[in-house]
Amino acid sequence: MIRFMSAAAIALSVTAAPILVAAPAAAQGLQLEVGPNGVRPVVPYGYDGPRSDGPRYEERRGGCSPREARRAAREEGLRDAQVVRVSDRSIVVEGFTRRGPERIRFANAPGCPTLG
Repeated sequence: MIRFMSAAAIALSVTAAPILVAAPAAAQGLQLEVGPNGVRPVVPYGYDGPRSDGPRYEERRGGCSPREARRAAREEGLRDAQVVRVSDRSIVVEGFTRRGPERIRFANAPGCPTLG
């Protein structure tokens, strides 16, 4: 009988636990929802993340980032592309082609156009 009662108590606690814990928890502006689907963060309506001057901000403003310049250089046929210099007007990328070392200069504008 004691074995049956302990098994019933364990079964009841396992089935009732998600119902009791389903309330959302908040800590410093971060809300977590714990429920039958697991733990999930709750993003407030209208929140679009912290602002920073990192590479993602530069990509949003429309210029050519060093990552985009390396990608464009690889599409032009440059292997082992490395960004050598970044200025307000241009980005210089060096790498290797079948003929040897090569340097490509891209404009710091949307789409990374090649400069002569």
